[in-house]
Amino acid sequence: MSDFDAKTHWEDIYKTKKPDKVSWFQDVPKTSIDYIEALQLKKNEAVIDVGGGDSFLVDYLLRNGYTDITVLDISKTAFDRAKERLGEEHAKKVTWIVCNIVDFTPNRTYSLWHDRAAFHFLTQAETIKTYARLACKAISVNGHLILGAFSTNGPKKCSGIAVRQYNEASLQRVFNKNFKQINIGYHNHTTPFNTTQNFIFCNFKKC
Repeated sequence: MSDFDAKTHWEDIYKTKKPDKVSWFQDVPKTSIDYIEALQLKKNEAVIDVGGGDSFLVDYLLRNGYTDITVLDISKTAFDRAKERLGEEHAKKVTWIVCNIVDFTPNRTYSLWHDRAAFHFLTQAETIKTYARLACKAISVNGHLILGAFSTNGPKKCSGIAVRQYNEASLQRVFNKNFKQINIGYHNHTTPFNTTQNFIFCNFKKC
């Protein structure tokens, strides 16, 4: 994503397309919820949703009593939409960080780092290494990384941008230095356009 202005691209997407007119839309992010619920986190443990945009995952977290929620995304417009949907009372319970993930400088740790949206857009080896270092720094010892990325059977592009596809072995190569794989699975996402995208989801635990 270094060859063009990523922030402008995503701001334009969120300014011009309705929430249910983008391929990643989920009114209920069930796969992410299932992986999170399996962790049985305490409600006061810190959770960050990377690339969260205007995803409905934050609604689930608030509704289920989580009290330390951070959402990070490159697009302020996406956050404005999410905040409007949540309403001021609920939106102010969330920490919103407008930032490209590779420029993130975490000053705290999280029990859970969730990402269904950002990682597969990193296609260069160096930015992938940067992401892995950031995740390691930001996740507490025994904390979890729940990662959803396009699988080798998934799309090669999203929103007009080339993505990197993954299988179990290639994900492990990125993260096995500091994380242990707990479980992994492949899941189909049906887009609002009635097409199917195959994702690989993995739960890594920080050693």
